[in-house]
Amino acid sequence: MSIEVSNESGIDVSEQELISVAKFVIAQMDVNPAAELSMVLLDETAMADLHMRWMDLPGPTDVMSFPMDELEPGGRPDAAEPGPSMLGDIVLCPEFAAKQAEKAGHSLGQELALLTVHGVLHLLGYDHAEPDEEKEMFALQRRLLEEWVAAQVEAYRQDLQNAKDRRLLDGSRYFDQP
Repeated sequence: MSIEVSNESGIDVSEQELISVAKFVIAQMDVNPAAELSMVLLDETAMADLHMRWMDLPGPTDVMSFPMDELEPGGRPDAAEPGPSMLGDIVLCPEFAAKQAEKAGHSLGQELALLTVHGVLHLLGYDHAEPDEEKEMFALQRRLLEEWVAAQVEAYRQDLQNAKDRRLLDGSRYFDQP
């Protein structure tokens, strides 16, 4: 999985966290692991320009997705193994997202993780224009985000345990002696 992040927003964000959540969603949605994704972070002015040019809507928005190759989750069991593909581009606006995060009562990092899940689902063909589509997409988005957070918590717990184990073993002066 190749994910390239270009932060042109002027706001410091954790690119590693964005990559982590995007990789998690792509893996959970059974997309070919050789797929490529590009993420661009823009300021509100640049996002407003993009929003007007592509959606004919004024003002900035939080996330836009631009799919490239036609990729679908899973696939048919009798289909040939697909080769590497360009999943597409996700464009995020941290400045706009920060305002949403404040209203929602959570951090910018949490908001950007949510928007990354949302953007990847759009790249995979999910939409929320109709009520049924919205219900399906938002339920999937919530589940994937919850699973990613649980995986992050477990990785943190494991790191703590590994550090404890290292301190314990380092404290044993006889451990490495015959």
